[in-house]
Amino acid sequence: MADKPKEQNSADGPPQRTVEGASSDTGLTPGHLGLTPLHSGLTPLHLGLTPWNFHDMSAASLCDQAQFAEACGYQSLWVPENHFGPQAIPDPLMLLASIAGATQSIRLGTTSYLLTLRNPLQAAEQVAVLDRLSGGRLMLGVGRGYAPEMLRAHHVPVAQKRKIFAWTLDLMKRAWMGEPITLDDNPENAVEVHPRPIQQPYPPIWVAAFGPKALAQAGRLGLPYLSSPMESLTTLAQNYAQHQRSAEEEGVAKPTDVPLMRTVFVSKDAKRVEKLRQLMVDQSENSRLADGETLDDWTIIGEPNYVREQVEEYRQRLGMTHLIATRIRVSGLAETELRASVALLAETLSGL
Repeated sequence: MADKPKEQNSADGPPQRTVEGASSDTGLTPGHLGLTPLHSGLTPLHLGLTPWNFHDMSAASLCDQAQFAEACGYQSLWVPENHFGPQAIPDPLMLLASIAGATQSIRLGTTSYLLTLRNPLQAAEQVAVLDRLSGGRLMLGVGRGYAPEMLRAHHVPVAQKRKIFAWTLDLMKRAWMGEPITLDDNPENAVEVHPRPIQQPYPPIWVAAFGPKALAQAGRLGLPYLSSPMESLTTLAQNYAQHQRSAEEEGVAKPTDVPLMRTVFVSKDAKRVEKLRQLMVDQSENSRLADGETLDDWTIIGEPNYVREQVEEYRQRLGMTHLIATRIRVSGLAETELRASVALLAETLSGL
């Protein structure tokens, strides 16, 4: 198992700067989210998002979305990793590298960089390169992979995925801290990895987890748990409690970052809201829900006051510190509607 991690860097990163081209309709600057929180004991909410248009994965489209989000005041932009489907994203670091040169302050994150598929030496090098390329803006969400067919295709023994994950992460962290490392325990093969990340000892690391064993492992590592956007608020409360218990049992400090991914849409047009809610009911399936749970248990879709109240509830019940608004996974919404929601969400959550 990997060594118990050292103190994590803050995930809030460099101070925000005003970005030219911010929408005059919202009157926002990237610093607006750093205000004093309304609720005692809670840190200011870090607001992030994923791209809302995954149909066009060109550098031009991704950079345009990232620049728009940065101008609206979002503090981070996140991309996933997946393999073999028609819209596969097998290399999230490459996508983030294209965005890094087109943005100034927004942090760049992976929701699940799959360590089980990678050589630890090469992964440590590539992550460090991206952190340097972006000026120290990388946030690294890591995962194991859950689809057995994907793991088998990469010759990863499914039953060993957690062990391989921990081994890979341990070697990567040791490499970033300057320790010579070897993949075969032979000291003669040990090498130092360069370059080193700008963020020392390494970028913030979160662990994507979807089951009890993965949650327990994240807790034992003392790393924040990045939840699935498909689970209900009730399930999330149970998951975060288990994650914290695992940290306590291992004798490591409980992580202070509590990130959450959620499907979010906001509009002042009640008819537009109802249109999306019906599309979600008709087109989306969520096998992670318990009996009796509905759309409102795993999404936040509504008018501004409702959305703000729901986010405040997540803050109070879970201690949420980071909200990542994920893309809408249904067809039928125009690009203009999605962009309007992105801008209005930043305005709606200002000051939380």
